[in-house]
Amino acid sequence: MSELIKGGAFLLGPVDENTIFTPEDFDDIHLMIKKTSYDFMKNQVEPKIDQIEAMEEGVMTGLLREAGELGLLSSDIPEEYGGEEADMVTTNIIKECASLCGGSFATAFGAHTGIGTLPIVFFGNEEQKKKYLPGLASGEKIASYALTEPEAGSDALNCKTKAVLSDDGKHYILNGAKQYITNAAWADVIVTYAKIDGERFTAFIVEADTEGVSIDPEEKKMGIKGSSTCSVILDNAKVPVENMLWEEGKGHQVAFNILNIGRFALGAGCVGGSKAVMEFASDYALQRVQFQQPIAQFNLIKNKFANMAILTYLMESMIYRIGGMIDEKLDEVREAGSDMADIARAIHEYAIECSIAKVFCSEGMDKIADEGVQVFGGYGYGQEYPAERSYRDSRINRIFEGTNEVNRMLIPGTLLRKAMKNELPFMESVMGLGGTLSKLKEAELPEGTPAREEFYLENMKTLFVLAAGNAAQKFGEELTNEQEILSRLADMAMEVFAAESGLLRAKKMMAKGENEESKLAMTMTSSFIHEMVPKMEGWAKEVIAGTFGEGEEASKAYNGIRRLTLYEPINTYAPKREIADAVYESKKYFLDRM
Repeated sequence: MSELIKGGAFLLGPVDENTIFTPEDFDDIHLMIKKTSYDFMKNQVEPKIDQIEAMEEGVMTGLLREAGELGLLSSDIPEEYGGEEADMVTTNIIKECASLCGGSFATAFGAHTGIGTLPIVFFGNEEQKKKYLPGLASGEKIASYALTEPEAGSDALNCKTKAVLSDDGKHYILNGAKQYITNAAWADVIVTYAKIDGERFTAFIVEADTEGVSIDPEEKKMGIKGSSTCSVILDNAKVPVENMLWEEGKGHQVAFNILNIGRFALGAGCVGGSKAVMEFASDYALQRVQFQQPIAQFNLIKNKFANMAILTYLMESMIYRIGGMIDEKLDEVREAGSDMADIARAIHEYAIECSIAKVFCSEGMDKIADEGVQVFGGYGYGQEYPAERSYRDSRINRIFEGTNEVNRMLIPGTLLRKAMKNELPFMESVMGLGGTLSKLKEAELPEGTPAREEFYLENMKTLFVLAAGNAAQKFGEELTNEQEILSRLADMAMEVFAAESGLLRAKKMMAKGENEESKLAMTMTSSFIHEMVPKMEGWAKEVIAGTFGEGEEASKAYNGIRRLTLYEPINTYAPKREIADAVYESKKYFLDRM
């Protein structure tokens, strides 16, 4: 694997657009699956939204089984166990479509197909796969994932649930309580975590009808009201020893690697949810007349739709880029004859990118949902229109799969750990800053797109290295305690990855021939990058101030920041009006591949 394909390496140098996967690379099978998924959501799920939200008995489980009959539950499951054995890109497509009709179905669907099923796919032994995967693929069995506890939310390894081997050696006796478990009321299979003898964190497959397993009443939630969220109580639950997943004491690797996949899959769901908001909000804006014209024609409303489209484009670009990266890595491992440890390492390779996708997309979806309500005005605050439900449903995404605060800590933290293990040449880049900054003295701002945007982007990568390198050198291992600095470094890394994903995709589109879509893609990227530079400048200065306060070291760093952030603003108002007009013409996100 080359250095620039490794997880986190995008921050250290340019990336060739021909190495990334984009939605324009969908093949006929991808497009067929997307149409099947879209049609199912529109024809089967959408008419039942009110029933789903009211949690009418049998509606959600019935829809999941219908999805199973179409093969939509089994894209990650090998063919030999009744699955489709598709790539990660296909899974992204399905999960994106699953979010088109609100968060409740998407939550139940995602918990079943993702964190509920994947532990068995990746870490189950042959007998476990044969026993459970066919039923999970068809929807005959529903899966859930029980990690969170009352005293162990983000701090998952503080788990209190205990497992003790029975006297006859045939069962583990589990005692404890799991909280906020999605699909709990419907689940047949619960992937559960417990500490053997209170010490060794281990994963287990628990069947819901096991004696000693009980489900508490449904939680009353702000949003995703049609999904099941309950506590799971384990009271001397007898779990057969053969239901241990992988090995004793390896539960953290199962849990965290599955969460990595869950994080970027959640990002795919946010893409679908964002597209849904753009569709119903643009339809409303074109019809709602105020001051003798549709509100869609007011420039401030156009600005909102342009920003929605830009965010959706960047989210979509990064999600399919990551999907392609993970597919390549897993293929490489499987061809080499993998074991479970190899698979765990392959998934973990892109932990930084998965956390970026989770945070950027969940916060992007929140902004889009919020603007959706604003477009509807007073009507958006009422339950009669979909904007209200979308707004409530979107909020949970910043909590699911590890809070955004935790993921912000993981982004720079994982990068620095990889650097310390010599997995990334981060410190080499820090040591080379002097030469890089010297070259900038002679550099002239390139003219035209995309040369100008490439120049800014590479400078922003160097700006991240400058800020992160100074902080790492100043604090050393104590940097883990400087959470405000880590959070800002995460923000910088996310902006760079989003901008680069959009730019590489736009360049790839332009290389195939300039047309209206490729020009709009480049326009959206350019608008984002030009608005990104002053934000990055402020964040970098904030990191340096938090690192050094005042003095010679701070002044030297500020001089470097000034060189890296010297740029000429452009008028983004006019291009954003063009972007909005493209949304209005399509009455939806205009780059959607169908």
